[in-house]
Amino acid sequence: MGGDALTLPKDLLDFYGYSAQAIRDLIALAERLKRERYRGEELKGKVLALLFEKPSLRTRTTLEVAMLHLGGHAVYLDQKQVGIGEREPVRDIAKNLERFVEGIAARVYRHATVEALARHARIPVINALSDRAHPLQALADLLTLKEVFGGWEGLEVAWVGDGNNVLYSLLEAAPLVGLRVRVATPKGYEPDRALLERAHAYFTHDPKEAAFGAHVLYTDVWTSMGQEAEREKRLRDFRGFQVNGELLSLLHPEGIFLHCLPAHYGEETTEEAVHGARSRVFDQAENRLHTAKAVLLTLLS
Repeated sequence: MGGDALTLPKDLLDFYGYSAQAIRDLIALAERLKRERYRGEELKGKVLALLFEKPSLRTRTTLEVAMLHLGGHAVYLDQKQVGIGEREPVRDIAKNLERFVEGIAARVYRHATVEALARHARIPVINALSDRAHPLQALADLLTLKEVFGGWEGLEVAWVGDGNNVLYSLLEAAPLVGLRVRVATPKGYEPDRALLERAHAYFTHDPKEAAFGAHVLYTDVWTSMGQEAEREKRLRDFRGFQVNGELLSLLHPEGIFLHCLPAHYGEETTEEAVHGARSRVFDQAENRLHTAKAVLLTLLS
């Protein structure tokens, strides 16, 4: 893999500063790693700190397994152990970790936390989820779409649900690869208008309008971690936005369903949608591993 080094910014906080070619190169590398079931020693002796305020299945597992497959190791540090911004300031955490490990993957509540880590640490910082972005998820989404459709140009992706961090990263990536995005949220849950404009996205409050003829229907939970107090209100506000058989029937004949998981069955989606013929949800989850390998190889090797 020695000739596969890519030129990227030091950190992966979001896709700002990343070129279209950089995104395409990352996906091409992930495709190759997946195809070859790649195991290597490029990261032998290197350690990634997993600095997590939030629990995780896919993000933690794929980053740990990716480091293992590349010859490295991951150290898991949760909020109870570290107390990000409580027991110690973010700046001090960054200045300690840069002396112990070769990279930091941070899964946090506030995007400002990953920005502060990147500002104060001399080692690469990877956003493993913040309130504003989830770039690792978006990379897995792009790989999944490439596998299913052969490319991205002209694909219509309909997002139905909350205007959240997963959508934000999708909107950041879309204009770089030629995706066309339609967004449907309830009133009061719209994403940033400037981001919609930069992505040339179509916006509506009608999920059926967004879904009609789309190649992809994508959703996420209505109540994310940290929003539990809003759950009952959100269940009322999102009524009619569930991805079910009726909504899926409006898609393009070859249309697929994506969900970044975990799924709250009976709320934003149904079991039939996640486990049905149109679903690529578990391929999407698997691709978190291969795109994580591509990111780690590029930033840490």
